[in-house]
Amino acid sequence: MPSTKIAGIGFYVPEKVVTNFDLMRHMDTTDEWIQERSGIVERRYVERHEETTASIGAKAARIAIERAGITKEEVDFIVFATLSPDYFFPGCGVLMQRELGITHTEIGALDIRNQCSGFVYGLTVADQFVRSGMYKNVLLVGAEVHSMGLDFTTRGRNVSVLFGDGAGAVVLQPTDEPGQGILTSKLHSDGTHAEQLALICPGAHGGYHAKKMGMDVDFGFDENLEFGELFVTQKMLDDAMTYPVMDGQLVFKTAVTKFPEVIREVLDDQGLSVADIDLFIPHQANLRISQFVQRKLGLPDGKVWNNIQRYGNTTAATIPIALCEAWEAGKVKKGDLVCIAAFGSGFTWAASLIRW
Repeated sequence: MPSTKIAGIGFYVPEKVVTNFDLMRHMDTTDEWIQERSGIVERRYVERHEETTASIGAKAARIAIERAGITKEEVDFIVFATLSPDYFFPGCGVLMQRELGITHTEIGALDIRNQCSGFVYGLTVADQFVRSGMYKNVLLVGAEVHSMGLDFTTRGRNVSVLFGDGAGAVVLQPTDEPGQGILTSKLHSDGTHAEQLALICPGAHGGYHAKKMGMDVDFGFDENLEFGELFVTQKMLDDAMTYPVMDGQLVFKTAVTKFPEVIREVLDDQGLSVADIDLFIPHQANLRISQFVQRKLGLPDGKVWNNIQRYGNTTAATIPIALCEAWEAGKVKKGDLVCIAAFGSGFTWAASLIRW
């Protein structure tokens, strides 16, 4: 059975740079406060009405396709990971397919909704398609446009200062070269604290989860309606309930535990140790989390790639953007062992080992 290699890789970030000082004009915060808590100095935002999650995903995809040495018509399956889709439905996979101009091929498109872990989950799904021989050129994209859905007031600063827009893509192909490609992946989830990092409204929940968990939350639903309940109520709008929420302390505490666990799990699966890792690329959620995990694993600075300082948290796009940057900088060479890992909303967490 063949294994799966990354044959081409690309990324795109919007031209518009938004610094911490820019955000200070909209909320009560400081550059020092943001950097101390997250390590972020600046991030990129799309141009409104000109770029979307699907369109920037297509820009990254075109680069990956060219570097893979194939044409867009040779792509035979699409996997698209995002938490910020253009539409509630359909998903971004088909929209990006249209952007690329390959709708006539009638290929399949799968949307992955695993937030920060989306790229690793998507990589694992695509790996199975390639290994089985079902597809030969799988296009995997992680893309996000957070800037259109954040609360840019002091009320929302704990979340809004963290996120940026961007996209990364890879083309996955089979290889018969021994020991090359994706060696192993491990995926995990625990929905116990799902609401502690979430965008709850709008949604088709009707208050179900809050009631079941004993949460005293009034979403403003009209209890007298027999059917036709609204996704969005006036109370949701008035109380700013349509923005993401996060329990930062819980996320940090859980992330620094789950990150090392899943990394050691993939290493143990292959009979390898931390010392065998040539480059570790963590999901760029928070520089403090990445540094904590790095210290816990005992990895030197030269073996860890962080770029959250320049791009913020681009969720499903962080790993492919960072991986592409590292490759372009010559930090990823043939034969290197690359470890990627992510933790995020759900909670979900995952890791993969790749022999370049």
